[in-house]
Amino acid sequence: MRFSAHIGFLFTELPFVERFAAARSFGFDAVEHPAPFDTGPTVVAQLLSESNLIYVQTGFPAGDSRKGEKGLAALPQRREEFRTSVIPTLEYASKVGCKMVHAMAGVVASDLSEAAMWDEYLENVAFSADAARSYGIDIIIEPIGPGSVANYLIHKPQAAIDAIGSLDRANVKLLFDVYHAISMNVEPLAFMDRHRDLIGHVQIADYPGRHEPGSAIVDFAKIFDTLERIGFAGHVGCEYHPSGQSSESFGWLSRTRGRAF
Repeated sequence: MRFSAHIGFLFTELPFVERFAAARSFGFDAVEHPAPFDTGPTVVAQLLSESNLIYVQTGFPAGDSRKGEKGLAALPQRREEFRTSVIPTLEYASKVGCKMVHAMAGVVASDLSEAAMWDEYLENVAFSADAARSYGIDIIIEPIGPGSVANYLIHKPQAAIDAIGSLDRANVKLLFDVYHAISMNVEPLAFMDRHRDLIGHVQIADYPGRHEPGSAIVDFAKIFDTLERIGFAGHVGCEYHPSGQSSESFGWLSRTRGRAF
């Protein structure tokens, strides 16, 4: 298994620019973050080079989180804002060597039907995927459970699968988050096996609590064995809230690296 440090969740006790070296010091060979844009791509590329890291996945701008916004792609009234962000985000991703960008849908709006939002989402993801093709970038879709984002449009894992099928584009993939799947009562092993060809990225956190593996009930040995068996060749993103300091949350990682895959 290859692991990516989500530096929006890990090493948050450090300034953003110091999290790259911190990730490398604990043996990560990749990082991810959905919104690095306050730091220019030249700076991020230099930090990656200095730490010998790759940048696995980022996201399109998702609105103002202080207002509860969690994505724009499914909001008809924000279409221009979303589409205007596509090329600058792809340019940024390309400059830092990132090959996956997440298009967050957004929360269900009281004045819109879910059907209208669904249609808008498909149109905007299609737009971004078509633009991303020339960059060699995949667009990823992540189902996010209500325990993390209330009323998120794409909350059921099957909805993400349906969207990918409807879009029928080779560069639209699934971001499968083990924590979100379990929170929606989806058994992750069978789901990963069944949809192995659609998975572009995987993220992990223990359930319940969303802390590091080993803090709750998930059998991560089985998760990693399944990923190895289905031939998953990407990184597993560590998107969890450490139960203490980040530096104290990697005991599970040392034990996992000691296993033979």
